[in-house]
Amino acid sequence: MNVLVIAPHMDDEVLGCGGTIAKHVECGDNVSVCFIAHRVYNHQFNNERNEVEKKHANRAKEVLNYKEPVFLGLNDERLDACVQDIIIPLEEYITRIKPQMVYSPFCNDNNQDHQAVAKAVQVVLRPVAVPFVERWLMYETPSSTEQTPSVGILGFQPNVYYDIENYLDKKLKALACYETEARPFPNPRSPEGIKALAMKRGMECGLEYAESFMLVRERFSK
Repeated sequence: MNVLVIAPHMDDEVLGCGGTIAKHVECGDNVSVCFIAHRVYNHQFNNERNEVEKKHANRAKEVLNYKEPVFLGLNDERLDACVQDIIIPLEEYITRIKPQMVYSPFCNDNNQDHQAVAKAVQVVLRPVAVPFVERWLMYETPSSTEQTPSVGILGFQPNVYYDIENYLDKKLKALACYETEARPFPNPRSPEGIKALAMKRGMECGLEYAESFMLVRERFSK
């Protein structure tokens, strides 16, 4: 199976579904990660620092052992300025690799880039355009998803859980590759925060550790 993880930023793939990526790889699936934006620091782009971040992403890729990272290099913190800028290259990439399964960020994350990517994915994955996509799920991103005010908008409501007990260590090791994005506890993206969330999601479905998702669409072929 061809599996695609769409990550607004470098590290979102690990935060949202690092354990699931490792699980897919062990099952023999071909996993690709499409990184939409480059990285800015203090709202300024610095190519040298961005190259360091790409090295971190590639190190995390080696830990999770997935097939292919792709960097679109669009403008961090400004993806919402023109969603079409995301749609065009993402559409081209998805048409080329034809994934059967897609993971994308939650549509109501407390991050304008995540929201813009979610809107672009909604357009790109319309059924008439991608008949090869059989399953589409949204993942949660610690330090973004749970920060969304829960007043008047839909919060993350998981209805799919994956057992990552055997993959949590890999997820934490991959996260550690992103040295510039590390945060101390009680930040949700700290190692302790990631483990606590995996325990919480596990408790919700009778597992030790889990990653959770919202199923957007599933189609069974004959």
